[in-house]
Amino acid sequence: MIHKPIQIKNLQLSFSHKTCFDDFSVQVPYGSRIAIIGRNGCGKTTLLKILNGMVEPTSGDVLSAADVIIGFVPQIVEEFDSLSGGQRLNAAVTQALSREPNVLLLDEPTNHLDRHNRKSLMRMLQSYPGTLIVVSHDTELLRHCIDTLWHIDNGQIRVFSGNYDDYVHEIRKARSSLEQEITHLDRQKKDMHQKLMFEQQRAAKRKAYGEKKYADDKLALRCAQATGENTTSKNKANIRKDKNKLLEQLTGLYLPEIIVPKFSLNSADIGDRTIVSISDGSVAYARLEPLLQKISLSISSRDRIAIQGDNASGKSTLIKAIMDDTCVIKSGNWYAPKISDIGYLDQHYSTLPAEKTVLETIAELVPTWPHIEVRRHLNDFLFRKNEEVNALVSTLSGGEKARLSLAQIAAKTPKLLILDEITNNLDLETKDHVIQVLKSYPGAMIVISHEADFLEEIGVSEMVDVKKFT
Repeated sequence: MIHKPIQIKNLQLSFSHKTCFDDFSVQVPYGSRIAIIGRNGCGKTTLLKILNGMVEPTSGDVLSAADVIIGFVPQIVEEFDSLSGGQRLNAAVTQALSREPNVLLLDEPTNHLDRHNRKSLMRMLQSYPGTLIVVSHDTELLRHCIDTLWHIDNGQIRVFSGNYDDYVHEIRKARSSLEQEITHLDRQKKDMHQKLMFEQQRAAKRKAYGEKKYADDKLALRCAQATGENTTSKNKANIRKDKNKLLEQLTGLYLPEIIVPKFSLNSADIGDRTIVSISDGSVAYARLEPLLQKISLSISSRDRIAIQGDNASGKSTLIKAIMDDTCVIKSGNWYAPKISDIGYLDQHYSTLPAEKTVLETIAELVPTWPHIEVRRHLNDFLFRKNEEVNALVSTLSGGEKARLSLAQIAAKTPKLLILDEITNNLDLETKDHVIQVLKSYPGAMIVISHEADFLEEIGVSEMVDVKKFT
């Protein structure tokens, strides 16, 4: 059933320590396909809950007609905690759709979904006839299921018609134009300064003549000298005012900073040889039948492979076996690097010491580095201020933990890097940072991920489906 437009008027969300967004007004007509994007902690999920009537905004209104029927699927579905990620989502979506909603609100729906369930969800979203509003960092979803973005940033919500790639392209184009205008103003200011210097030199030469000319009229002398200076000062003030306006606009067109990591190992150090070899392998847990068997896998020192399969199919168990986890019983022929030469990164950042500071985390990893080198390394990963490097790991945001985990890997580079669903819960900015670092990583990589776009970005060329080992 088609609903009347939803009116959002002067919406504000504030907390004691920050304002997430202010004065947001928009009309949502039937059939809109909206994604709410922004950094972790900016208020995306709370905005979704405001639209669902679960949370009151600080001020403003969401006005819905009686014909609006909402189906809501939260990020974590506690009611179905005995099910896998895909089963949980299917159960929650089925429950939400049972109300026959004409507005569907979804919070990070692709998290924890295997490839099969991701495809099913995408097909459902593409065919859903009603209004769709989704919080997501999933670029595949943003590209194929969305036509409008609400970007929460710097206390405002910017509305953009188009998908994520279109949005980034427009921001880059607008930033480039503003940066060119600022460069032009800087050039004008420099030219004006040079002109002033020239005029001052001329004035010095005319000074004697001027003093002679206005010998009997000191006021006329001061007026003549001030005329040029006043004109120059006025022009410089106008340039400064114009530049400040442009800088304000530039601040509103935010793009993530670039990370350019330096690794402690390079391709020459790592060489080109077999780093993982498994033949006729099997894995199981105590007193249980083998979960995977007849495993045959060979990985060279520069290979990047993705381990794929349905949820609970044995992907993580295979990874544990490669890392020689004692809870996994394995048989067959296994060759892998020692654990000190394997880097492991998961969505929970389990390798980070919660009780240590950012500085201590890196300094203890590379005790031979002087303090200035540790600070320089952290600076490369955007930890720059004293309060940032002295912050406890336990107080860091998800994006900061991701960057610190990557800084660990760069400081003491492993020969094999294992990534286990690391893009879950990452905002788009942090995901960009992760991609930047992984592109530069010189060693072998095993990745568990269901995001095809992410795998392509980091250069994964081979897919291994564990189904062939069952």
